[in-house]
Amino acid sequence: MKFYTYKTKDTGKEELAIGYAYNEELLYPLSQFDMDFSDMTDLITRITPAELQILNLASRKEELRFLKKDGVIACAPITHPRQDIICLGINYLAHAEESARYKKEAFGGERPYPIYFSKRVNEAVAHGGIIPACQQLVDSLDYEVELAVIIGKDAKNVSREQAYDYVFGYTIMNDVSARNLQTRHKQWYFGKSLDGFTPLGPCIVTIDEFQTPPELAIKSYVNGQLRQDSNTNLLIFDIAHVISELSQGMTLKAGTIIAMGTPAGVGMGFEPPNFLKPGDTVTCEIEQIGQLTNHIQ
Repeated sequence: MKFYTYKTKDTGKEELAIGYAYNEELLYPLSQFDMDFSDMTDLITRITPAELQILNLASRKEELRFLKKDGVIACAPITHPRQDIICLGINYLAHAEESARYKKEAFGGERPYPIYFSKRVNEAVAHGGIIPACQQLVDSLDYEVELAVIIGKDAKNVSREQAYDYVFGYTIMNDVSARNLQTRHKQWYFGKSLDGFTPLGPCIVTIDEFQTPPELAIKSYVNGQLRQDSNTNLLIFDIAHVISELSQGMTLKAGTIIAMGTPAGVGMGFEPPNFLKPGDTVTCEIEQIGQLTNHIQ
C-alpha cells in the first residue's frame, strides 16, 4: 500500500491519501474513511493494525472518491520530519572506493563500524520540486539516491531478529550534498543540511509489499543519463543491523527516517568529477517504490 501527502490547489492544506492499487494516477483521500491524522508522522504513530487493514482493502476498490495526481500539488510524504534524518555514509563498497579516490583524507580508511550522521530537514522537497543550486556557497553539488526506512513504532533495545517488526515502510531519498562544505568542515552535517537538500518521496510503501530483507534495484539519472545502478542487497550494514545497533543506545521514535546510504555513481566519483548545475534534472528510482524527480535551480 502506498501513502501520499498532497495539497489541494484550492485550499493549499496538506492532506493524506492512499494510492489506488490498479492505477498509479489516482489517489484515495483518507478523509473519506473517517481517519483524522494531522500529518504522516501522526498517522504512522497512531494508526492501528485494523485501520491499516481497512485501507489496504480499500486501495483495491473502484467505487471510492478519488483525486487525480495531476490535479493536486505533490508533497513529500513526510514534509516536516520531527527529528533530523539518520543517515549512513559509505554503506556500499563501490561507493567507498569512489569516495576515497575523490578525497582520501575525508572518505578513506578502514571502517569496521557504520558511519552515522544526521541531516537537518526544515522542509522535505516533493517529487517535481526544486533543489536550490546555492551557488553562493556550493561549487560541487552532488546527488545520492538512497533507500529510506520509516520506523513505525518506538524502538528500544531491538534485536536483529525483531528489527523489521519496527519498520512501517520505505521511501526514496536524494541525499543532496555540497561536497566542498562536507569536506571543508571534516564532518557532514552542514554540507548535507542546506534548505532544499532533502527530496523525499514520492510516497511511502508499506513493508508488507516487500520481501525481507528488501532486494531492490536502485538507480539515479541526471538529464536522462544513468549514473547509479545497484541493488540494496549490496548494503555493507543492512537494515536489521542498523535498527538493532542504534536502538541499543537510544529510542528510535515512530516516524524516524533512516537513509541507508548510496551506491557508486555519484558526481564526485567521476574523473573529473561531474557535479550538478542549474538546469539539470535528477531522477532517483527504487524498484517497487517509484521515481523521485527534481530540478536544479
